[in-house]
Amino acid sequence: MKVLVIDAQGGGIGKQVVAAIKHKQPHIEITAVGTNSTATTAMLKAGADHAATGENAVVVGCRTADVIIGPIGIVIADAMFGEVTPTMAVAVGQSRAKRLLIPVNHCDNTIVGVSHLSVGNLIEEVLKEIK
Repeated sequence: MKVLVIDAQGGGIGKQVVAAIKHKQPHIEITAVGTNSTATTAMLKAGADHAATGENAVVVGCRTADVIIGPIGIVIADAMFGEVTPTMAVAVGQSRAKRLLIPVNHCDNTIVGVSHLSVGNLIEEVLKEIK
C-alpha cells in the first residue's frame, strides 16, 4: 500500500500521522509531501520513506497513491493560509486514491457537525481506516 501524507505550515498533523502509521504498521510505504520545506522536514523526521516539497510533488504523488491523508484543507484551494494551490486541491480531489481527510477547523473553514476531537483521536480514526 502506498500512502501519501500531505501537510502545510509546520507539518505538525502530517508528522503525527506519519509517526502513528510507522509505529502501528511499519511496512506501509509513506511518501510525505509538504507545501513548504518545514512541513516536509517534519514528516521526514517522523519516519516517512520518501519526501518532496511543493505543488508538482503533490500532483505527481496523487497519481500513484493508494491512500491520501491530510487535513481537510488539502482539497480546498487557497486553504492553509494560501499554501494549498488550486492545482494541488484538484490533484487530490481527482486522484483515484482513497482520501482520509482530517477535519481541522482552521482558516475560515469549519466542518459543521464534527465532534471536537483531539488531533490524536482523529489520527486513531485514520489508523482504523488504513488497516
